[in-house]
Amino acid sequence: MTIAVRPRQSIRFRGRSFMALVLAPVAPLGEWLAEIDAAATRSPGFFSGRAVIIDVSAIKVDKGELTALISELHARDIRIMGIEGADASLLGLGLPPPVSGGKATSAIEMVDATKVPPPAIQAPPPAQPSTLLIEDSVRSGTSIIHMDGDVTVLGSVASGAEVVSGGSIHVYGTLRGRAIAGTTGNARARIFCRRFEAELLAIDGLYKTADDLGPEHLGQAVQVSLNGDSLLVKPLD
Repeated sequence: MTIAVRPRQSIRFRGRSFMALVLAPVAPLGEWLAEIDAAATRSPGFFSGRAVIIDVSAIKVDKGELTALISELHARDIRIMGIEGADASLLGLGLPPPVSGGKATSAIEMVDATKVPPPAIQAPPPAQPSTLLIEDSVRSGTSIIHMDGDVTVLGSVASGAEVVSGGSIHVYGTLRGRAIAGTTGNARARIFCRRFEAELLAIDGLYKTADDLGPEHLGQAVQVSLNGDSLLVKPLD
C-alpha cells in the first residue's frame, strides 16, 4: 500500500490591535448600574458594538456576585469581552477570560446626544509610524512589542526573547530568539540581523521555526522577506 504524504502547509496567524472601553464598577453596585442606565439614556447606542473590558479591582465580589454583574451588563446590551483585576478563583467556565497589560488612554466622556450639535466633518490626520529603539540587548524571557512601526535593537536578541513589531525589525547583533514582524498586516515588513541564529521568524503572520529554516544561513548577516506564502532568507550584502 502506498501512502501519499502531503507537504506540511504553513499556518498563518495574524495579530491585530483593538481599542477597548474599560468599565470600572464601584460599590454599591446598584447605584453604579443606575448611573450606567442614566448615561446610556443620555447617549443612546454608546455601548453598541463596543469591545468592553470590566475592571473589578475596586470592588470585592464573590463568583456569584461577579456572574450577576456580568448578567446585568449583558441585559443592558453591554458585552464583556474580558475581566481585569479579578482573583483567578472567581473566573471559570461561563465567564469572560482574564485580561491584563492594556495600555491606558484618556477617559472617554459620554455626552448627551440631545444637546450636541452635528460635528463638522474633518479628515483625520494620517497616523505617523514610529521606530522603537532598544539601545541594549534583549534578554531571555523578555518580550518587546511595538505595533506602531519598526523596532531597532542595537544589541542582540537572546534565546527565549522575542521582538514583535508592526513594521520591520533590525537587529545589529545576533538574533537568537524570536522575531515577529508585520503583525498589523504589513506584508512588506522585513527582518534584518547581523548574525542569524533565530529560533523563530514571522512576517505578516507566516511563521517559520529554526528547523524549518535549516542551517544554510546560520551565523550570517541576513535579511528576511515575505514572498507569497514563503519566507525568503538571503545574505545581507
